[in-house]
Amino acid sequence: MSWTHLVFLSLLATLLILTLSPGVRSASVTDGREGKAAEPKGSARRVFMPEADAANFFKKRSRRSAKHEAEVLAEQRVRLSADERRREYYDEQRDEFENYVEEERDEQDERTREKTEQWREFHYDGLYPRYPRGW
Repeated sequence: MSWTHLVFLSLLATLLILTLSPGVRSASVTDGREGKAAEPKGSARRVFMPEADAANFFKKRSRRSAKHEAEVLAEQRVRLSADERRREYYDEQRDEFENYVEEERDEQDERTREKTEQWREFHYDGLYPRYPRGW
């Protein structure tokens, strides 16, 4: 069977399913000649809205109209809370890094001091007074 037969059969099956589906009849568009349209039933009532509401749906606030003060304040609160969370996160990261660097530096100083003491003990010839330990 070639691919054209497969495409034709799948399109035919889709058309058959759409034709026999009960949801398709509720979504059909009626012309105004039949008088008053019937009240939608079941799920169609939840999906479709009256024409007057549909016309005003996108006109509530256009792109260029001013935002309501409560909307501006809500956006500002969201922005400020996000900034505060970001600041706390970076403060915590900086503190952790500073603690890490301080511990590494202390360990390095300790290793250097131990190596210096070992070198002094190894090279001490007994003629001169020993170096003080804190040096």
